[in-house]
Amino acid sequence: MRPTDPKELKRKKERAGRDTRPARQQGRVKTVVLAPVLGKQRGKGAPVARGREDSERSPQARLEEAVGLAAAIDLDVKASGLVPVPNPRPATLFGSGKVEELEGLIRAEDAGLVIVDHPLTPVQQRNLETAWNVKILDRTGLILEIFGERARTREGRLQVELAHLVYQKSRLVRSWTHLERQRGGFGFLGGPGETQIETDRRLIGERIAVIRKELEQVRRTRALHRKSRQRVPYPSVALVGYTNAGKSTLFNALTGASVLAEDILFATLDPTIRALSLPGGSKAVLSDTVGFISDLPTTLIAAFRATLEEVLQADLILHVRDIADAATGSQRADVNAVLAELGVDAEGEPGRLLEVWNKADLLDAASLQSARNETRRAGAVLVSAATGLGLDALRAEIERRLNLKRETIEIALKPEEGSLSNWIYENCEVLARQALGEGMTSLRIRVAPEKRERLARLAGPARLRLAAD
Repeated sequence: MRPTDPKELKRKKERAGRDTRPARQQGRVKTVVLAPVLGKQRGKGAPVARGREDSERSPQARLEEAVGLAAAIDLDVKASGLVPVPNPRPATLFGSGKVEELEGLIRAEDAGLVIVDHPLTPVQQRNLETAWNVKILDRTGLILEIFGERARTREGRLQVELAHLVYQKSRLVRSWTHLERQRGGFGFLGGPGETQIETDRRLIGERIAVIRKELEQVRRTRALHRKSRQRVPYPSVALVGYTNAGKSTLFNALTGASVLAEDILFATLDPTIRALSLPGGSKAVLSDTVGFISDLPTTLIAAFRATLEEVLQADLILHVRDIADAATGSQRADVNAVLAELGVDAEGEPGRLLEVWNKADLLDAASLQSARNETRRAGAVLVSAATGLGLDALRAEIERRLNLKRETIEIALKPEEGSLSNWIYENCEVLARQALGEGMTSLRIRVAPEKRERLARLAGPARLRLAAD
């Protein structure tokens, strides 16, 4: 058969590609997960992630979370373990003896990927890859991989790509040796003598600039959407919480939506907004957001800022906590730390933030009673989004919180005041309407503080009577 035969060429390509296809296409990647336990003394080159040194989470809990993160993208975790690091090394994080010991474990498991649940410098990552001859992902890289797989909308993909490029730009030092070659070229491709690594860094920088411009347009579009929603007299409520706390399940239970809700980390990346009906007949707008996690990469916080502006603008923030998780206390601290980075003071705005203690169905009888007693002191609401326990109480508390700053007013309208009636329906929440005779109508309305002055100017302050609750 001639070598140029199309079928033969196709078979040759297939044979050549069998060993070069991405590992994920050949099957689940064999993975080893390592969770370093740093000693009190930290050497140079051992970066400390935000909040890690003060975390209440035990090393074992951190290891289990790292294994869960690996499972979130269907990696085949063959081995995992805690690795004591009394004196972090600038070059490899681990000591030379520990590097050799771990190399034996990696070879024994025939692993192609090692996850180090700790931030690594580019030099540390490169040296470990050379020593173990495997791909290395630190915690930030792993989270970026998960986000890259989960993003579905164009906005979500842009945000993930931005975070990934910012992360990648700082790590070009660990790329392949071809990046050290020099190349010539025309001015618009890089001047003579420009190295490949400089070219790649420049190209990444240009792509980052393009994405930031597109995300700025996303931010403006979201601002317009929020402005249009503000014209509808419904307050906004945002769900936040640690990843896998049950936010999407709660969102579905409260709104009747069908947002993806799975028992995996970061099931939700793209925000969803639905109407929420409250007991008194009023409505609110509820938004589901991306989950937080300890040591969330700052590049991701920056990239998802356009999305998380929904939280900043919310009238009420529901902090959903997995009350059945042993690490729920440290998860609460992690979420509050991310909220603080966004500009939300969780401790300083108690009326604006309501804790929702979810997964009550996973508690035993004694723990359930203890949690019920504790919610009274903490001002929280205990629920089970899976079974519906406590959802009526949660809706009532949401309505109560939202109404704290909204006045309930009664006003009588004349038949010829159609324009005023129209403004009220567009800008206020009409609770009741009653005909008074001779064309007169009595309205019982709830008005937001920012609309109160405008209503008084249109109707006259003397006509506005505060209604008894």
